[in-house]
Amino acid sequence: MLKGLALVALIAMPGTALAQSAQCSPPAQIARPDLEGPTAKEPRRILPIGSYTLALSWSPQYCSTARGKGSALQCDGRHGRFGFTLHGLWPDGFGKEWPQYCRAANLVPRQVIRQNLCATPSVQLIQHEWAKHGTCMTTKPERYFNRSRALYQSIRYPDMGALARSKSLTVGQFAQAFARANRGLKPDMLRVTTARGNWLSEVWLCMDRAMEFTRCPAHQGGAPVKSPLRIAPL
Repeated sequence: MLKGLALVALIAMPGTALAQSAQCSPPAQIARPDLEGPTAKEPRRILPIGSYTLALSWSPQYCSTARGKGSALQCDGRHGRFGFTLHGLWPDGFGKEWPQYCRAANLVPRQVIRQNLCATPSVQLIQHEWAKHGTCMTTKPERYFNRSRALYQSIRYPDMGALARSKSLTVGQFAQAFARANRGLKPDMLRVTTARGNWLSEVWLCMDRAMEFTRCPAHQGGAPVKSPLRIAPL
């Protein structure tokens, strides 16, 4: 009974601005990303946009398994400590398929990369998101990232430290806590993805064409609401 009351208290807590570290400081030298485009496995698909997904990654989980220099900015601690980071803003279709790689993508300008590194602390991921998703929404990368970053910065979060300490948290309970922290968001308007061992990986927020929260489609996937959830501590 006490455990249940404690969990209810966690869910009822107001949201906190855990989106990014206040100490985030991009490096003086910005690496040059590699160009990306469609492949045989990831072909170009030009489809009407029916909705959107805002994908947020839980950085402590990513960094617990990440290897290589591509993860250094996010994980080495020299440029800040990250909680939820912006994976990307994804245009969806009207069914199970989504538009992608709609136009050839030049390199994202370095000043645009710098503006977004505290939200998405990976130069190559920024390039990837523009090439795969942004080109289906606009012709200018700064417009895509300005919109993505504004949405990301509007999100509020439950007390992730307290939730990480919970020994009996479920995906559904986490979704309730996350939804309660954001006005207009309901648990069925987000999906939770997990890594092996039921560790929190990402939160996907479902939005309509006006970029307002909406109920996620059944095919969106995500972990079952009754499954256990573990959260790597910040």
